[in-house]
Amino acid sequence: MKTRIISAIIALLIVIPIIIVGGKIYCFAVATIGLIGFLEFVNLIEQEKKLPLLIKIIGVISFEFIVLFNINNNMSLNFYTDYRVLTSIIFLVMIPIIFYSRNKYNVTDALYLFGVIFFLGLGFKYLINVRVFDLNYLIFLCLLTIFTDTFAYITGNLIGKHKLAPTVSPKKTWEGFIGGLIFGTFISSMFYYTAFEYIGNVYVLVLIVAILSIIGQLGDLVFSSTKRHYKVKDFGNIMPGHGGVLDRLDSILFVVLAFSFIVTFL
Repeated sequence: MKTRIISAIIALLIVIPIIIVGGKIYCFAVATIGLIGFLEFVNLIEQEKKLPLLIKIIGVISFEFIVLFNINNNMSLNFYTDYRVLTSIIFLVMIPIIFYSRNKYNVTDALYLFGVIFFLGLGFKYLINVRVFDLNYLIFLCLLTIFTDTFAYITGNLIGKHKLAPTVSPKKTWEGFIGGLIFGTFISSMFYYTAFEYIGNVYVLVLIVAILSIIGQLGDLVFSSTKRHYKVKDFGNIMPGHGGVLDRLDSILFVVLAFSFIVTFL
């Protein structure tokens, strides 16, 4: 527990100033953290099958391409991905299958790699987009995931009895899920209402924030299921006591992707 607390404090002392400063420093930091997360996923894949070095290089280039493409033109809170980016990445990951034997790199590997690049790439790209547009939006998403996770843990420990998804995450309970949903939604809705001087329908705001809270918790379970599949405890060990990048950012990646879809309703 002591190691966990110390590493969390160190991480916060590094991350918070970068978030506040924003700009190119923030973009570079997110791109770097995202790349570490991408490599964590590649390492998982290689638990079952080693990928050729060229394919891993293509994966890294494609991932950074999707994260950093056109990040300086986000003058409104619109989320989009240029079709030219996706087309280029499809070509980059698919064409090499004709040069490798099927046991080294095949169409299944290519589609899997594209899925990882697309999902993680968009997640980290949108984390950049949100901060470039308005710091308060990023704070809102962080508060939502942090308080949902925190109160899900606290509530689950105090009164949790009914398992939520025992085959995926044995410690998570329905009581914890509901506790995280209630407190995460309440605190985040209050912040959004105050920070943005919200004048719309409050019930719509609460409903949307609750949906985001649920998606964040489901995202956590998706990543837990992935780790179960590959029989590993953590994605990495960059943060002692916490695991890897994806262990810490699993919920917020799902939340920011969902937010990019429903933000027009807020």
